[in-house]
Amino acid sequence: MATESPAGESPSRGKRADAQRNRQTVLAAAAEVFVISGVDAPIRQIAARAGVGMATIYRHFPTRADLVTAVYRHQIEECAEAGPDLLASADSPFDALSQWIDLFVDFLVTKHGLADALQSDSDRFTALHAYFLDRLLPVCTQLLDAAVEAGDIRPGTQAYELMRGIGNLCIGRDNDPRYNPRRLIALLLQGLQRPQAS
Repeated sequence: MATESPAGESPSRGKRADAQRNRQTVLAAAAEVFVISGVDAPIRQIAARAGVGMATIYRHFPTRADLVTAVYRHQIEECAEAGPDLLASADSPFDALSQWIDLFVDFLVTKHGLADALQSDSDRFTALHAYFLDRLLPVCTQLLDAAVEAGDIRPGTQAYELMRGIGNLCIGRDNDPRYNPRRLIALLLQGLQRPQAS
């Protein structure tokens, strides 16, 4: 019979919970490091940010591609889950859309170097891209529809077009520190808005 911990958890369940927490901590730390240093950042830098040993990272993610893929999927999920939450809490559907696009831009910036990291595994990249579209297109569509229904923006903008346009505006940020895609994205969002009646 398994012994119970004081909290009523079996030791194996406690270990699984610790392992899951460690995994989430590593993913969050890796995402932060990738924003600053790209996906080629040293594993020791990620371990230091997460407060874990390098062995912990390799236990969860045996290869760099495994880690990059997991970070990518984790961020897709965060972005997908944020949409409905923002719609419920923002002052208007347009504010929710704007805040979600800000998160989406953070996500795109973190993708820096992803294609190179996964070059040797194009099937993995194709699957990730399909997952990205499956999870985020419906969320963007929901936000756009709500903003149209509220009269905040003009109808007719497709989620794929908007996401693709934002992605294209983010290209070049890595090569030119003077370029800030957020300024152009703000102009793009202004262009979506309906003129307010005076």
